[in-house]
Amino acid sequence: MTNTIAEMEQADAFLVTGSNTTVAHPVLATYVKRAVRHRGAKLVVIDPRRIELVDHANLWLRQRPGTDIAVLNAIMHVILRDGLADEEFIAERCEEFDSLRAVVENYPPEKAESISGVPAKDIVKAAHLYGEAATAMILYTMGITQHTYGTDNVKSLANLAMLTGNIGRASTGVNPLRGQNNVQGACDMGGLPNVYTGYQKVDLPEVQAKMEQAWGTKLSAKVGLPVTKIMPAAVEGDIKGIYIMGENPVISDPDQAHVIKAFENLEFLVVQDIFLTETARLADVVLPAACFAEKDATFTNSERRVQRVRKAVEPPAGVPEDWRTLMEVGRRLGIDWSYDSAEQIFAEMASVTPSHGGMSYARLEQEGGLQWPCPSEDHPGTQFLHNGKFARGKGRFHAIEHQEPPELPNEEYPLILTTGRVLYQYHSRTMTGRAKGVNDLAPVCEIEINPADAEQLGLADGATAQVTSRRGAVQAQVKLTERVDRGVIFMPFHYADAAANVLTNPALDPTSKIPAYKVCAVSVAAV
Repeated sequence: MTNTIAEMEQADAFLVTGSNTTVAHPVLATYVKRAVRHRGAKLVVIDPRRIELVDHANLWLRQRPGTDIAVLNAIMHVILRDGLADEEFIAERCEEFDSLRAVVENYPPEKAESISGVPAKDIVKAAHLYGEAATAMILYTMGITQHTYGTDNVKSLANLAMLTGNIGRASTGVNPLRGQNNVQGACDMGGLPNVYTGYQKVDLPEVQAKMEQAWGTKLSAKVGLPVTKIMPAAVEGDIKGIYIMGENPVISDPDQAHVIKAFENLEFLVVQDIFLTETARLADVVLPAACFAEKDATFTNSERRVQRVRKAVEPPAGVPEDWRTLMEVGRRLGIDWSYDSAEQIFAEMASVTPSHGGMSYARLEQEGGLQWPCPSEDHPGTQFLHNGKFARGKGRFHAIEHQEPPELPNEEYPLILTTGRVLYQYHSRTMTGRAKGVNDLAPVCEIEINPADAEQLGLADGATAQVTSRRGAVQAQVKLTERVDRGVIFMPFHYADAAANVLTNPALDPTSKIPAYKVCAVSVAAV
């Protein structure tokens, strides 16, 4: 997030898109609802489903799945047409504005309506609600990113923020809400194939030299494969072994059959986890892991805040903390690692990571957490990014055209499937599936389908239906609801016995390599 969760209560407007906030981030959603209820903040929700947050919104735009860019371009068209752009901000702090203007001029609200199904008059209202606010925050999650053009979706949101000067100030910004605990921290700590800690690129000679000096060894400058490229490489035999920690890709990755084939083609698979997951059952070696309450560490949340995690209980006998397991594996591979504590590892990280250079366990204890960048010991941490200046100098507008999803409905597969979460399950149910209280509230996978579509298909509420795509078929329970529009069905991805990712399209965004989980073509039939 460019900004801070606490700032939400002081925002004058919100544009929430691709985020079922009350389900995926229920605590954070309370800040938005309080701002609306107690301060009169304006709320625009853009989502194909009638999510719970719509009940608190001034305006809901129900777009056809995969048409976000057309809607956003039309909102910007109205902002420029009606004089709502922050011309001073654009002139002083941005570049490539003319190319953006040329594209959005071709997206009047009427054109966007023909593409997306969102009424032109509502697009105009949305532009004014967002564009007239003194401070407006954009919140988004995977409904924006999990497309083959997800990177362009995010760039469009950045265009909108810059166009109105809603960046680099309190209670503004472009704010991705992270989908799992410490996923921000995993990326910050180099859990990506092209960077070390703090997003220092592995192929920059000066970065490589610094890391080699710190670690006393020669390092490769080769950029590795993203996870969505690893599976195809394993199928082809180019990847021989995989080490998985705390992930269950048999359930969470697209095209489940392809994932299983990839694992079966490996020479060696290691899974380190707290439970024997669907993925762990395929492993050659399963290593035990410590859960969050059984280790000392740091987690980094969505707002870039690094916080201490303190061991509350001892792990079961024979289960070391994760870093100790990795250190022992490293030693057996000939690496001379001899760390004594998680704090020592954190101190080493801070010494080679400019964005975290001013952090230490002592400061995190004293401050209750620090937001990066925090480059020096006397730096207070950074509440919001891009204050006065963008990290790259000037903010760059990107001229982006609407493009259709790679897989659209046809006669054989006449419906659009979109996937997401439910409140009472978490990710692949590795944990919540074992918790009786929450599991009783959402024990089975339900297909949300519009009553008009269900009538045509002969589907009754509570009946079992089969959903089929070009990649496979699953069976689940029908739930009739007008939360979804005609021609669209929704399935949560949590359930192994009705895995939505048997169906989803593995096509990738060419830049981020994120799969197109949010749009694929399916058929539905009664069982």
